[in-house]
Amino acid sequence: MPDDRVYYRPIPQAEGGRWRLAGGWTGFSCFERLQRGHEPVVTDTAPAEIIDKLTSARTPVMDLPLDRPRLMGIVNATPDSFSDGGQYDPLQQARSLISAGADILDIGGESTRPGAAEVPDAEEIARVVPVIEGLARSAPISIDTRKAAVAKAALAAGAGLVNDVSGFDFDPQLAPLVAQAQVPVCLMHAQGLPATMQQDPRYDDVLLDVYDALEDRVAGAVAAGIHKDRIVIDPGIGFGKTQAHNLAILRRISLFHGVGCAVLLGISRKRFIGDIGGAASPADRIPGTLALTVAAAAQGIQIHRVHDVAEHAQGLRLIAALNDNEKAVT
Repeated sequence: MPDDRVYYRPIPQAEGGRWRLAGGWTGFSCFERLQRGHEPVVTDTAPAEIIDKLTSARTPVMDLPLDRPRLMGIVNATPDSFSDGGQYDPLQQARSLISAGADILDIGGESTRPGAAEVPDAEEIARVVPVIEGLARSAPISIDTRKAAVAKAALAAGAGLVNDVSGFDFDPQLAPLVAQAQVPVCLMHAQGLPATMQQDPRYDDVLLDVYDALEDRVAGAVAAGIHKDRIVIDPGIGFGKTQAHNLAILRRISLFHGVGCAVLLGISRKRFIGDIGGAASPADRIPGTLALTVAAAAQGIQIHRVHDVAEHAQGLRLIAALNDNEKAVT
């Protein structure tokens, strides 16, 4: 992208605001004007087309209105997940997440942790399909895969959303499949493949570079026949990004509403949370994950992919009560 391109990040405010961010729970009246090689500038004006993208209400995902933060519970049907190492039965785990308040279940059969190797299609299908079928449509289900063959089997088993960590960069058959199935898709940004993505990732300006890449991915998906209303984007925290990169994106994550799609955030139990918070074990990173989730929800992020649904549901309920003055005062 040209260095003279100007970007407008809505600056969220807890109460009031001239506009509603993505038609949701957060207001804003001012923008941060961003440009490569320049210091941010606060302004109360922006082009009409930018304001339209920032304020337009997002289409429900699998019939879930995005008028409040939604929780996507992580179900690892893998023996080598970084967070739980396959120690839970995925079907039981999924049912417990539903009871805890998960709005969506994200079921994956291939670990995409840093250094992870690719899993054959047949093995990945064998891991995820029984879990999806066992849930008997008891909750909206997302299939976490980069592969068209796996997505096809999962959709046939009852999944309703494809969550592709490669943003359609891995399997050229996946975009046509999603277009034909007419299901929503989440396109994530990643620099490189899981096996090598954390080997010295570099950006000119990580926030703007990731924004541009996601814009390009959305444009490619639309060109493949996928309606923009069915696209969710994810900046890909930890996927080819250093701790500094992750923090730079999280500080200004409301910028991504400018793409005009719902935004998903996946930060649950990630290593940088442990490095900053002093928690070596992934299971001890719940407080740090919740803190960042609340901060992102304050910037209007609609979907939060987490391991610990009960803790996040409780935290978000408390934030909602604080922000709802009339109902909170009795």
